[in-house]
Amino acid sequence: MIGVELLDDPRADPALVGSELRDIARLNALFGGTRAVVRELEPFFERGRRETGNGNRETWTLLDVGTGSGDIALAARAAARRRGIDLQTIGVELNPTAARIASAAGVPTMVADGNALPVGAGSVDVVVASQVLHHLPRDVAVRWIVAFDRVARRAVVLADLRRSRAAMLGVWAASFALVMGHVTRHDAVVSLKRGYTKRELDEMLREAGVRTAARHRGGARIVAAWSPSIE
Repeated sequence: MIGVELLDDPRADPALVGSELRDIARLNALFGGTRAVVRELEPFFERGRRETGNGNRETWTLLDVGTGSGDIALAARAAARRRGIDLQTIGVELNPTAARIASAAGVPTMVADGNALPVGAGSVDVVVASQVLHHLPRDVAVRWIVAFDRVARRAVVLADLRRSRAAMLGVWAASFALVMGHVTRHDAVVSLKRGYTKRELDEMLREAGVRTAARHRGGARIVAAWSPSIE
């Protein structure tokens, strides 16, 4: 692993965790993190609306692994609502402070991780993991992808950072302009150093047995989305 980030440590200072999660939510909103996930979810929501028909509303479940403050799960809920789907969001967080913050924001969150997801096979409609995999050793990340594919019924969306020197310089400068903490500034650069190229993420997906390809999105984001094959 490259470097160390505050959120790697589940025992990190709660005040620092809260401050960094607020900064991350702002970065997600401003630089494409939220949009990258919602954009991948929208076709699945639209397909669900067409299949339901007659103006009926469906209820789906979404498991957000590494939910942080719950900001992306809440954005996904709003996007689903616009397409006639009531999305029940559930968070998974290794950091207890983050779990409390997400729960307070309206995303009930369990303290757990992808090594032992607290749900069974095919038990949720959608799994989302945003900016999570770069915190893991490569072999562990592949195992987590396998687990996501196993527990989702309708869709899995992965969104992470694309390794980019230009993005590292950009987020460093933006952190000053946005008056973000020095810990966020450090961790944002480390996160981008840990990010993936398309080739790297494609190889991980193949190893996990997933038939899809990664795509670049704006804001130095890289995404992959697919419908699991339920046996």
